[in-house]
Amino acid sequence: MDAVNQVSFEIKEGEIFGLVGGSGSGKTTLSKMILGLLKPTAGNIFYGDCDLTKVSKRDWYHLRKEIQMVFQHPQMTFNPRRNIYFACAEPIRLYKLAKNKAHEKEMVEALIERVGLTKDQLKKYPHELSGGQAQRLSITRSLSLQPKFIICDEPTSMLDVSVQAQILKLLKDIHDEFNITMLYISHDLEVIESICDRVAVMNNGKIVEIGAVEEVFNNPQHPYTKQLLESALII
Repeated sequence: MDAVNQVSFEIKEGEIFGLVGGSGSGKTTLSKMILGLLKPTAGNIFYGDCDLTKVSKRDWYHLRKEIQMVFQHPQMTFNPRRNIYFACAEPIRLYKLAKNKAHEKEMVEALIERVGLTKDQLKKYPHELSGGQAQRLSITRSLSLQPKFIICDEPTSMLDVSVQAQILKLLKDIHDEFNITMLYISHDLEVIESICDRVAVMNNGKIVEIGAVEEVFNNPQHPYTKQLLESALII
C-alpha cells in the first residue's frame, strides 16, 4: 500500500493547520515530501506559486530559510560533539545572517531568551538538556532563519503533560508574534484542539475530513473521525 495517496489540502497564510491521524496514516511521510526530503511519485506540492516537487537543490537552499521544521526527537538533530551555542549559531552562519561575531552572539542570546532558555546554557551540550529544553532549542534553531512556514511533527508527544503545555504555549506565542504559518502534525486530538485553527483528518493515506477545529470536533461527519474522537473522549 502507498504511504500517501490522494491527499489534497490548502494551508492559509498565518494559520495553524492541524493534521491528525493514527500511526501509519502517512502524516510524517507527507511532511518529508513538503520538506523535499522525499520525492513524490506523482502530484504537486505548492508553496505559494512554487511547485516544491520541481525545485532544484540550489533553490532548496533559499527555500529552507523560509520552510523550517520542529521534529519529534529534537536531540537527534543536534551534533552531540558541539555545544548549544554552535547549534543555535550554525543556521545563522550557513545563511550569513550576522554582520560579525558580536552580532551573531547577540542574535543567539536573543533567540535563546525568547524561547525560555538562559545564556548560561549555551555552553552545555545537547545530552545535558531535558526533553523540554531540547525542544525549545529546536524551536530556537527554526526561528533563527526567520521562517514563514514551520512544520511541527509531533513536537510534544515525548514530553510530560506540564512541559507539553509550556511548549504549546511557546509555539502559539511565536505564531501570534511573528504571524508564522504552521502545519502541526499530531495523533493527539486535545493538542490539535488547543492550538490549531483548522484540521484535516487523515486515514490510510487519505484526507477523510477537513474544516475548522471546532466544527470537525463538535460535529464530525466521517466514521473514522468519530472513532478518533470517541477514543480520545473529546466528544
